[in-house]
Amino acid sequence: MLTQESVKEALQAVKFPGYSRDIVSFGMVKDIACGDGAVSVVVEMTSNDPEKGALIKKEAEAVIQGLPDVRMAYVEVKQPPAASGPTPGGAPGGGAQWQGPQRAYGIKKVIAVASGKGGVGKSTLSVNLACALKHLGHKVGLLDCDIYGPSVPLMMGAGGRPQVTAAERLVPLETHGVRLMSMGFIVDDDQPVIWRGPMIQKTVHQFINQTEWGELDYLLVDLPPGTGDAQLSLCQTTAIDGGVIVTTPQEASLGVVRKGVAMFAKVQVPILGIVENMSYFTAPGGERVEIFGHGGGKAEAERTNVRFLGEVPIFTEIREGGDSGVPVVAGAPDSPPGKALIEVGRAVEQASA
Repeated sequence: MLTQESVKEALQAVKFPGYSRDIVSFGMVKDIACGDGAVSVVVEMTSNDPEKGALIKKEAEAVIQGLPDVRMAYVEVKQPPAASGPTPGGAPGGGAQWQGPQRAYGIKKVIAVASGKGGVGKSTLSVNLACALKHLGHKVGLLDCDIYGPSVPLMMGAGGRPQVTAAERLVPLETHGVRLMSMGFIVDDDQPVIWRGPMIQKTVHQFINQTEWGELDYLLVDLPPGTGDAQLSLCQTTAIDGGVIVTTPQEASLGVVRKGVAMFAKVQVPILGIVENMSYFTAPGGERVEIFGHGGGKAEAERTNVRFLGEVPIFTEIREGGDSGVPVVAGAPDSPPGKALIEVGRAVEQASA
């Protein structure tokens, strides 16, 4: 029987050009109508590449035509107007294109690390994820977008001011093989940043477009906690290829995870998956203690139909690594916490392939 669900299931065979993931998992299929052998589908893309749009339309209509009892198939692909000038790349979240300034040349994928609330270890996960991807053989940059409370410089053991080239471009600092940019390199430690949204947007654009990132496989963007105006505007004005959501197991965190999922969906950023941080603690005697509960992240991933990227137990080594400026993945990759975080990095690598 021809139903919306059967059409949606069939469309999972249509991959976004250049990616192993399909247009359904990327959230591009927005409307399906079927009846009397006729099927119409609306696909929305943030990429304005007409060739990719035409290819998706052709493949989607062919897949639908292959379903039993289908006499006519029509797929409407909605895309933003073409921007002036070349836009290298072309990923599902808009590829290398910016709605304002374009992404810095040479960055293959931009991945946002987000959390619905503070205190879940998002920045700790970000620095270790950056080191994990570096450990897996990738060229990695890390942009600290927590303008009000930057913590990446401390956790990565980086300090000082970035140099400026003759062309007035910032040179990122580099530690543990990861290139870094943060507001923490610009202002003094005890100086508060009291800015409104437009200034934050402008600063983030400058950090990406006026920074000599060089060739990168991944640029991780450590977003501020929450889902307010700043987060939405950052996602809307920055071409992000995927989002990673960090949570802890308890319901207080999971409740706002749903808001984070909705935020990414609203700005058409594909969600790569959910990571459960502080999953459990192993006492010195070997007893496993689930301080915040356990399994909530995986259950939420299943409920929201996104990938579960793994769980990270509570290890004192993770906290000590962040305080000392040597993330545990960089300092002790073969330790239990190092291995757990590298596995998360491997899952992100696979999800973004």
